[in-house]
Amino acid sequence: MMEQKDKYIRFDWAIKRLLRNKANFGVLEGLLTVLLNEPIHIVEILESEGNQQRENEKFNRVDIKAKNSQDEIIIVEVQNTREIYYLERILFGVAKAITEHIELGNLYSEVKKIYSISILYFDLGKGNDYLYHGQNTFVGVHTGDFLEVTTKEKDAIVHKLPSEIFPEYFLIRVNEFNKVAVTPLEEWIEYFKSGVIRPDTKAPGLEEARRKLIYYNMDKSEQLAYDEHVNALMIQNDVLSTAAMEGREEGREEGREEGKQEEKIENARTMKSLNISADIIHQVTGLSLEEIDRL
Repeated sequence: MMEQKDKYIRFDWAIKRLLRNKANFGVLEGLLTVLLNEPIHIVEILESEGNQQRENEKFNRVDIKAKNSQDEIIIVEVQNTREIYYLERILFGVAKAITEHIELGNLYSEVKKIYSISILYFDLGKGNDYLYHGQNTFVGVHTGDFLEVTTKEKDAIVHKLPSEIFPEYFLIRVNEFNKVAVTPLEEWIEYFKSGVIRPDTKAPGLEEARRKLIYYNMDKSEQLAYDEHVNALMIQNDVLSTAAMEGREEGREEGREEGKQEEKIENARTMKSLNISADIIHQVTGLSLEEIDRL
């Protein structure tokens, strides 16, 4: 039985409200350390609206845009409902972040490495895993080797892989996680899906989350706003589920009607081949004389 104090705030709410506070950076640093498999230290949270120049220019809205100690940019976004052009959206977000952090006249060496992390609560497509990772690499078509680029920087020859420069994308499909959490990463995704944080967890960031993301630590107004947020999500998901069910039922009904129509046409063809008059075929099948004539 979960104790009252062990009711934790959903991550999508925490990332918008609590994790921007420097005192809570440790929670997000833990997640990123586990995901990227290297120690991550957040230096600051950056503005995420982008530099909008015109009314019709797209905003770059993300839940968190942070700079780490390596001067790289990390974008984290939680998406609760389906968006048709989601891949295009994350590509735009990365491109926008790159251009925001290089000024006109700067050398291309000033381009920042970007990590894009999407925590998804909807079915993005077909796939059996709950975590997908993608990055740009150049592979020899005939040799299969990875291209290594040689550059000269500060009077030294530097060898770089494209993966050290090009963005990396992580897609976490929360709803596809259906296993007992064993690794730190799995414990994090278990928290995303169920809101449960184990009392004995040693996963980076989750120990701190157990102390700082407790629902009952919020004041009454914050609890009310949070409850309304969760209720809105439940209603939204219920509406989408109902729409999906209705769509499937309509599809089945359309399929049944199409089947009946095909059966009428096949029967009409058979009767027509037996030289039965069009009038009788019309009376039996209900097809119009014009439809019968075209068979």
